[in-house]
Amino acid sequence: MTTTIKDVARLAGVSISTVSRVINNSKPVSPEVRKRVLEAIELLDYKPNEVARSLVTRKSNLIGVIVTDIGNFYVAEMVRGIEEIGRMYNYDIILSSSYGNIDAELKFVKFLTRKQVEGILLISERDDNEVVDEIQNYKIPFIYINRYYNRYNLPTVSIDNSRASTAMTEYLIELGHENLLYVTYGNDDNYSVERKKIEGYNKAIKDKGKNGLIYYAKGFTIEDGYNMGDSIIDFTRKNNISVIFCGHDELAIGLMSYCYDKGISVPEDISICGYGDERIASIYRPRLTTVREPFYDTGAVAIRSVIKQINGEQLEDNKLLLPFQIMKRESCARIKDK
Repeated sequence: MTTTIKDVARLAGVSISTVSRVINNSKPVSPEVRKRVLEAIELLDYKPNEVARSLVTRKSNLIGVIVTDIGNFYVAEMVRGIEEIGRMYNYDIILSSSYGNIDAELKFVKFLTRKQVEGILLISERDDNEVVDEIQNYKIPFIYINRYYNRYNLPTVSIDNSRASTAMTEYLIELGHENLLYVTYGNDDNYSVERKKIEGYNKAIKDKGKNGLIYYAKGFTIEDGYNMGDSIIDFTRKNNISVIFCGHDELAIGLMSYCYDKGISVPEDISICGYGDERIASIYRPRLTTVREPFYDTGAVAIRSVIKQINGEQLEDNKLLLPFQIMKRESCARIKDK
């Protein structure tokens, strides 16, 4: 038979409300009484009803996380950071993958609020105004992370994409490249993060007095990178381009795969770099020169920001910018080495 709070109160010789105060640490209880209650709980192996307890204390110690696809490397790294830091602060995570489906995301928001989560993190790859509005209606702590769009004045964690793109472009110029090409996903949205990357690329090109062109791809997957191979290699030859800076690692890996199949040597015939430092970037050969985004740290800082909000602390800045790194690997060569 399941032990109840009444059984604990009877054994400890106190009222049910006193047991509740000890369990929830809600009001002062004398050390002697607390000791008797805790001994009774241990003796009877009493397990409080967490749902009922959360309704009373308004503390569920749950945080909801909605992601596009946990199978994505960068998403998995962020979730690892979220889980490990959450555990440090005694929070459990309820994780839901939407696979980019807006109806699924809206359903998850309702599900998480019914579970009395104290905060929500949304990691997305799409424009989420309807989902964001739904979450904000519940007025609970919220962090929004999106590598592709930056539309909302909401608490978020990222890197300075403009500065990162400038730093990578400057590195390529230091290698002696005079004619550069930036490959981006063709998106005209004013809130696209790609616009920030292009802004940083153009700044370095202008400041250093080099020739910089932009090529718009039809997507940002490995398949998109491979499929654009014919046209982009033809474009580089016509414009005497020696290095291709891809706005996503996936595009760069797809393009390098195309080059391998066509007998085009990277970096001897063309240098290629990426953006993100996905796991495949350091496994593929030649290893990909790229901008490292700190995915684990992004998740860790994001949940810490949610917990701060839960505890009533004011965030110093809505948009937290983390350090990035230029990973200098073998896919980019000095011009003099060619």
